[in-house]
Amino acid sequence: MTDRRLLLISNGSELIGDNPSEFFHAALKDFLGAAARRVLFVPFAAVVHSEDGYRDRVRRHFGPLGYEVESLHEASDARAAVEGADAIAVGGGNTFKLLRGLYEAGVVELVRERVAAGTPYVGWSAGSNVACPTIRTTNDMPVVEPPSFDALNLVPFQVNPHYTDYHPPGHMGETRDERLAEFVHMNPGVRVVGLREGTMLRVEGDRVKLLGGKPARHFLKGEEPRDLAPEESISFLLQG
Repeated sequence: MTDRRLLLISNGSELIGDNPSEFFHAALKDFLGAAARRVLFVPFAAVVHSEDGYRDRVRRHFGPLGYEVESLHEASDARAAVEGADAIAVGGGNTFKLLRGLYEAGVVELVRERVAAGTPYVGWSAGSNVACPTIRTTNDMPVVEPPSFDALNLVPFQVNPHYTDYHPPGHMGETRDERLAEFVHMNPGVRVVGLREGTMLRVEGDRVKLLGGKPARHFLKGEEPRDLAPEESISFLLQG
C-alpha cells in the first residue's frame, strides 16, 4: 500500500491559462484540500518564457484558491524546499529540459520519496510525463539532453499528454497511435495512457480515476488499443 496522491493533467491551459475552467480549478482545490497551503512549483520546463514569469502565472491562479506558491528555481537549498513543501506542482513545457532541471537540482529521488510518503503531486503536460518511470512517451523535441530518460517513477505506467487520434487529411507522418504502438512493442508489459485534452488522472493510493468526461486510450503490447471510459475502474494501471 502506498500513500501517493497525484493529479496528472493533460494540458495546463485550463488550469493556469488565460481562460481557465472552473472545473479544473475545482478539481485542484478538491485534490489539495485545505491542509496543503505551501505549494512548491517546479518551472524547469519553461523554454522561451522565463521561469520567473511562469512562477507568477501559477501564483495568479493558485493564490485565489488559497495556496501560497514558492518556486524551486529560486530556492537557495533545493532539497530543503522540497522537504518543506506541503505539495509539489510541476508545470508543462519541454519534458527534456524539465527532467534535466530536476537532476541538476538533485531532487529526483527526494521528490519520489516525498510523494510516496503522501505529499500531493500536481503535474500538467510535461509535469505529468515526468511522473512516469521514463519520459520516453513525451511528444517533445529533445532540445537539451538530461543525464537519463529515467524520471520520477511515481506511477508504474506511462502517460502520453495531449493525446489525439485525429489524423489530418493528407498528412503523411505517423499517427500518435502508431508512435505509441512502437513504444509498447519495444517495451513489453509497460502500459501507456493517452490523456486527451481536458482530462486528468487522479491517483489516491492504489486507486486511479479518470476525470474530465472524455475517454483515455490504453496501449499495451499484445492488446488492441482501447478507450478507458471515465466511469470505468482503471486501478489495474497501478499493478506494476
